[in-house]
Amino acid sequence: MKIIFLGTGPSLGVPVPTCHCDTCSSKNSKDKRLRSSIYIEYRNKKFVIDCGPDFRQQVLSNSIEEIDFILLTHKHNDHVGGLDDVRPFNYIQRNNMPIYGSKDTLSDVKTRFYYSFEKRPYPGAPKFELIELEKGKSFDVDGLEIVPIEVLHGSMPILAYRIGDFTYVTDAKYIDDDQVKLIKGTKYLVVNSLLVNRSHSIHFNLREALDFIKRINPKKAYLTHLSHNFPPTEDIGGLLPENVQLAYDGLELVFKF
Repeated sequence: MKIIFLGTGPSLGVPVPTCHCDTCSSKNSKDKRLRSSIYIEYRNKKFVIDCGPDFRQQVLSNSIEEIDFILLTHKHNDHVGGLDDVRPFNYIQRNNMPIYGSKDTLSDVKTRFYYSFEKRPYPGAPKFELIELEKGKSFDVDGLEIVPIEVLHGSMPILAYRIGDFTYVTDAKYIDDDQVKLIKGTKYLVVNSLLVNRSHSIHFNLREALDFIKRINPKKAYLTHLSHNFPPTEDIGGLLPENVQLAYDGLELVFKF
């Protein structure tokens, strides 16, 4: 499995416009964070999880020229706002882009990109094939098994995804025990951590993320959806356990399992 972190930032990204904190002012490229998304190559499939407003920039920066399908975690703009930019993939691949997500998320896609679902859409509209998912019910894409896992983003049920021994969790605040069981055994885990010390109503902070990681006990964990509340990367020091690191935009990983 090959993974590229396309974006590791929150809804505002990092740096935040008008902010001059140490992290936003950092010259280190690892402190520049686009909206959270990840690219995966596994078993001859190439796909992304989430498609935010930085999608065009992300695929260009990482020379991504093929995407077989898109998994959506939820309907917030920083996770779906870039779907209009699948149009070049429609043209090159000559197909409608398969979009997987919950009923609520796909309903939002239909509303947000209504012009793609009209009886006679204009010729340049993006083309989607929407596939509804159920929590905990695995599905198969040409032999690739994926498990959608429900997590709570505040009171909003959203989806995490497990693919083999890799699990991607973003925008979580709470996860029911029955869904945690679907994550157990994961060797490589990505999880959100919006803030360091302060609590947040709909996101894990660092302590909560580390507690969850300890509960899953993966071989390696990566923190994403990081705000400018985190200190600059060079100042992280001993903030994290040995098996945990901050993800950063452009981080490329290869796992064998």
